Amino acid sequence: MLAVVKKPHIELSINGDNIKELVKYISKKYDIEILDNNEDYLVDIEETDFGKKMNINRAGNLIAGNRHKLNLTQKQLAGKMDISQNMISDYEKGKRHLTPTMAEKFEKILNIPISLILND
Repeated sequence: MLAVVKKPHIELSINGDNIKELVKYISKKYDIEILDNNEDYLVDIEETDFGKKMNINRAGNLIAGNRHKLNLTQKQLAGKMDISQNMISDYEKGKRHLTPTMAEKFEKILNIPISLILND
């Protein structure tokens, strides 16, 4: 079930037991709309404009996203990899092509499966 709080805009995907009780509780504070799991609402993210844009620089976006997830700056990540901060920036922007060796380093430090990084 997808519950959409109209203002402030929040989307929740709810699974599990006692869903009706949770929705009733949220409804007391917010005006919500319930969208049942209906195929009409489901869209493959790869087919959206966002998904297409993200795939243009998939490796760079994965690197930047996981770096942020680990609360690392580009400079900190560069230090862990013994490369320059500019190189990290270039990888994230897609200006520098990843070699298998560099992809392995990113895999170890950022915990990104190498198959995702090299699947450009």
